Order: sequence, then structure tokens, then C-alpha cells
Amino acid sequence: MSKRVLIPIADGSEDLEAVTLIDVLRRAEFEVLVASAEERRMLTCARGTRITADAMLLDVLAQDFDLIVLPGGMPGAKTLGELEPLAERVRQQARAGLDYAAICAAPAVALHPYGVLKGRQVTCYPGMSDNLTGTHFLDQPVVVDGNCITSQGPATALEFALTLVERLAGRGKRREVADAMLVPATN
Repeated sequence: MSKRVLIPIADGSEDLEAVTLIDVLRRAEFEVLVASAEERRMLTCARGTRITADAMLLDVLAQDFDLIVLPGGMPGAKTLGELEPLAERVRQQARAGLDYAAICAAPAVALHPYGVLKGRQVTCYPGMSDNLTGTHFLDQPVVVDGNCITSQGPATALEFALTLVERLAGRGKRREVADAMLVPATN
């Protein structure tokens, strides 16, 4: 059975992060649902890239997902951070021991306010690390702590997405996807 992934996005989500996550996770043959946190499906990312969401976020939050992953970018990550139904859904995901992830600003302005980072090793966009009180900040491209996966920003988006592929489908699938994209082997 295919793994199910929810990627909530909003106006101002980081273009490179959102598109990289969608693309790489779909290359892994996961069922990726891009869901709009706005009142419409057509969204404009932080650098002007337009994305049409598959669904409205509030309509899909009751569904089961193997992974919920939040792209960064401002003000998109802030919008996601202020959406209480999404916050509650991510808290449920965390309590159930299922994977949840965020990149760039989203760990600091969404996952942290949701209350799902306390005591965890995390990373985020370096300029926002002061917002991660009660966590163990690591200045690393990608940090995995149990079922919580975080990453720093646009330059780390590909490594982040491949790490998520490995989490859900194993090292072999990660290598298969990376090879098809001509990503050099790191070990």
C-alpha cells in the first residue's frame, strides 16, 4: 500500500521547498496530497510560483497520513502556524508516533507553537533558532529525532525530501529516487 503524505501550503510558502517536497515524494510513488490553508486552491508562493492545491486543508484533516510535512517561507509558515485545526492534527500525528516534519521557518513558527518540539533535537532556518526555546537546536541541514524531522531551508530541501523518502520507504527507495534525479551518492 502506498504511503500517504499531507503537504499543507499557504500563500507565501517557500517555492523551492514546496515544489521539491511535492516532486521528490511523488517520484517515490507516495500518495501526496497538497492541501490549501487558504480559502482557494490556487496559491502564490513567496517568490511568485503558483501552485494549485489538490484539496482544501480543512476538508482532509480527518484523513490518515503516514507523514505530514510543512514547507517554510513567510508568510506561509506563519499562516500554517496560526491554523488551530492543523495544529491539533499535527499533535495527533505526534501522539500516534507517526512522522511529522517541517523545514525553514516552519519548525519555529508552526511546529514549536503547536507544542510538538519540546525536548527534541531540531533545526530550522538559522535566523529563527532563537524561537525554539525548550528544544535542542542543532546547526545541521536535516535533523531526525524519533518521528520528528526538521530541516534548515531551501538549500537543504532536496536532502530533506530524500530523508523523508528513506523514513517512509527505506534506504533502497531513497537511492532509487536519488539515482533517477542524478543525485550523487553520499556514502
